[in-house]
Amino acid sequence: MPTSPLRTALIAGASGLVGRELLAMLLASPEYERVVALVRRPGGVQHPKLDERVVDFGALPAADPALVAGDVFCCLGTTIRVAGSQEAFRIVDHDYPLALGRLAKTTGAQRFLLISALGADASSNVFYNRVKGETERDLAALSLPALWCLRPSLLDGRREEARPGERIALAVGRVIAPLMGGPLRRYRPVSTKAVARAVLRCALGDGSAAGAVESEEIARLGSA
Repeated sequence: MPTSPLRTALIAGASGLVGRELLAMLLASPEYERVVALVRRPGGVQHPKLDERVVDFGALPAADPALVAGDVFCCLGTTIRVAGSQEAFRIVDHDYPLALGRLAKTTGAQRFLLISALGADASSNVFYNRVKGETERDLAALSLPALWCLRPSLLDGRREEARPGERIALAVGRVIAPLMGGPLRRYRPVSTKAVARAVLRCALGDGSAAGAVESEEIARLGSA
C-alpha cells in the first residue's frame, strides 16, 4: 500500500547501469510523488514526476530547497579505464558520493542508499575495493539517519560503453552460476533490475535493515 504522505526521491547516477533501472522504478512507484534526478547532462527522460537538475557533483549546492528529499539514492560510479586514472576514479566513486551524503545530511534526508560493490573494504590492498570501502566508511561517519550500502557482484545488464573483459567474465558467470553454491553464491552475477528493485525495497521498508547488504541478499530482495 502507498505510504502517506507521499515521498520525494533524489537520485544521482540515473544514467548508469543500475541508475536507469532505478529511475524507471521510482517514476512508476505510487509511493513517490516527485523524483529529482541530479545529472551532468540532460538525460532525455520525460515524466510528470521527474525534476531533472544539471549539476556539478564537485560543487553541489548546500541549501537548495528544490533538492530536499526524504530518500537519497546514489548510483554514481565509473571505471579506471573510463575515468582515465586512479585519481579521477576516486573523485567519481568516493568524492561525489560523499558530497551527496553531505547534501543529504544538510537537507534532512531520512534514508541514504548507496550502490557500492562486492568486496568493499577500506583496508583492502585492491584499489577498487579500497575506494568503495572508504566511501562506505566516510558516509557512515556523517551519521545519516539511515544508510544502506548495497554490494552487488558483477552486474548483469546492458552497458552503453564496451567493456570486453567484463563481458567475457559475465558470459562465463552466467554459465557457471548454477554451480556456484554455498559461499560462492555471493559471486553470482546479479541483474541490474534486481539491484534496483532491492534498493527500492530497502527504502520502502520491505528489504534489509540499514547497513551493508551483500550480493546474495540483493538477489533475494530483487527477485520478482
